[in-house]
Amino acid sequence: MSKAFVKETDHDDEEEFGAPPIPPGVKNYLTPEGHHRMKTELLNLIDNERPEVVKIVSWAASNGDRSENGDYIYGKRRLREIDRRIRFLTKRLDLAEIVDPTMHLGSDQVFFGAIVEYENQDGEVTTIRIVGVDEFDPLNGKISWIAPVARALTKARVGDTVSLKTPHGVEELTILDVQYPQS
Repeated sequence: MSKAFVKETDHDDEEEFGAPPIPPGVKNYLTPEGHHRMKTELLNLIDNERPEVVKIVSWAASNGDRSENGDYIYGKRRLREIDRRIRFLTKRLDLAEIVDPTMHLGSDQVFFGAIVEYENQDGEVTTIRIVGVDEFDPLNGKISWIAPVARALTKARVGDTVSLKTPHGVEELTILDVQYPQS
C-alpha cells in the first residue's frame, strides 16, 4: 500500500526503535562489533523469525474466520513489526561505514572507537567508549560519536583539558587515559 494512504514516514522506523535519524549525506559509523551484531540480527529476522511467523499466520488463516482468530491477528501484527525492523536494519546497514579502532592502537589521541577515561572538575572519574549511533548503550559506558561529550573529547590527547557545554554551564574534563580495544 502506498504511503499516501497510511500515516507512515521514512522516520517512523527510526523513532520506533529509539534511534536518532542520521542526517542526509552522513555515514552511519559503526565499530566492526556493532556491524556484526546488526547484520546477525538482520539475517536472523530474515532466515528464522519471519518464516516462522509466516508459517503460523498461514496455518491460522486456513482455520477460517480471521476476525476472531488470535493466532492470525497476533501473527500479522508480529509480521509487521519484523518487517519494520528489517527495513530499519537494512537502511542503517546501507549507510554503514565500518571504522576499525585498532588502527589507532598505541595512540593517546581520542578517535572513534576509543575507550576514554576522564575526570570532571569535581574529581569524578568516568570511563566511556565512543561508538556508533546504533551501538550506544549509556548504562554500559558506550556513547554515540555525536554525543556532546564525545564531540568534546574527540581529537584531544591524554592530559588535555576540554570544555563541555552543559545546561548547567561549562564543565572542564581532563583526559586521563585513552585505549583502543583489540579485535
